[in-house]
Amino acid sequence: MARLPVYQRILEELLRSGTPTVSSELLGAAAQVNAAKVRKDLSLLGSFGTRGSGYDVAFLVEQIDRQLGLDRDWAVVIAGIGNLGRALARSQGFAARNFEVVALVDTDPAIIGERIDDVEVCHPDDLPTIVATTPLAIGVITTPAPVAQRVADLLVDAGVRSILNFAPRVLDVPDDVLLRYVDLSMELQVMSFYQARRIDDEADERMPRIRSIGLSPGTRA
Repeated sequence: MARLPVYQRILEELLRSGTPTVSSELLGAAAQVNAAKVRKDLSLLGSFGTRGSGYDVAFLVEQIDRQLGLDRDWAVVIAGIGNLGRALARSQGFAARNFEVVALVDTDPAIIGERIDDVEVCHPDDLPTIVATTPLAIGVITTPAPVAQRVADLLVDAGVRSILNFAPRVLDVPDDVLLRYVDLSMELQVMSFYQARRIDDEADERMPRIRSIGLSPGTRA
C-alpha cells in the first residue's frame, strides 16, 4: 500500500508527458524498487500488463485510483486554523485527489466565523451539527499539542474514523479509528541519525587504524 501512491505519482507524470505505456523496469527505476517487486505489487490489483509492451499508463492510473479509494469523494475536517491549517485548507492537492475540505474548526473567537475558500470556521462544539448534514470521513489535526487529544476525542465522537495528526503528540483513539502521524520533528531526527552515521563513517575512513602502541611483535602486555 505504501508504494501505490508512489507508483501513482510517477504514472501521472508519465501521462502528462504523453507516455502511453510503461514497463515494470522503468516504473521500478523511478520508484527505486526492482522490477519484480513492481510486477508483484501490481499483480495484486489484477492482470494489467502485457508482455513485451508493458502497462497501459492511463488504465493503470484508474486501477490504482480505485484501489486507493480515490474514485469516490471524501469529506475532510481540519481542526486548528493556524498557519498550517490555513495552508492545508487552501491546498489544491485535496480537491485534486477527491478530498473535499467541508469543515474548519477552531476555538479562537477571532477566527470563528471567518471564511477560508468559502468554508466557515466553526467552534469544535458545532461538530454534531456539521455531521448531521455532512458526514465527515477524515479529520486533520493541526492544533497545539496540549489540546490535540481533546480534539481527537471530539472528532471520534462526531463519527470520524480516520485521523491525520500533525500535532507533536501521541494520541489515544479507539481500535476502529485509523490514525496516521505527520511529524516533521521526528522525520528530522531520523535524518539527523543517518547524517551523523555518515559523518562518523567518513571520519573512520580517514582515521589511521592503530593496532597497538609501545608493544613489539610477540610481546604480551
